[in-house]
Amino acid sequence: MIKITLLVARISALGFAASLMMACSDQASTQVANSTHATPNFDLQLDMQEYMNYVLEPVADVLWDSAGWVDDIRTGYEELYPETDEEWLFVKQKAAQLIEAGNSLALPGRAVDNDGWLTYANALSTAAALAYRSADTQNQEDFFQAGAQIYSVCTACHQTYNPEISRFASD
Repeated sequence: MIKITLLVARISALGFAASLMMACSDQASTQVANSTHATPNFDLQLDMQEYMNYVLEPVADVLWDSAGWVDDIRTGYEELYPETDEEWLFVKQKAAQLIEAGNSLALPGRAVDNDGWLTYANALSTAAALAYRSADTQNQEDFFQAGAQIYSVCTACHQTYNPEISRFASD
């Protein structure tokens, strides 16, 4: 009789433990399901002008200032490409920042619309990724072409969303 009572007690304990695990599992599943439907709340401290002036433009300027050449009548010919591994690493880091800056432009609350704006934001990240890869391999020509693509994306976006700052603005 004692053996049967112990067996019943063990089965009851196992049943209780299984029920408890299922209840916790259901609650966790519900929490995960609810969290996937929640709209994230991004803390966007900078308005668009500040974002462009303090985040995006300084990073892009470093890339543009690090590619190509200058042939000046007074100072002569000068290549702008990085020369050391450390300099290439520096522009690779800036390219990584520009990839993420493009992603940040697509955040809810920063994106102007879900059409052209997102196309330009994604194109910026894609061009910056080319700069990142070319800096990693220290490929000057690809790095130059990435800078040209970044410039084209920025110019096209400015023509669409902020034509008064575009050099192509009509008078």
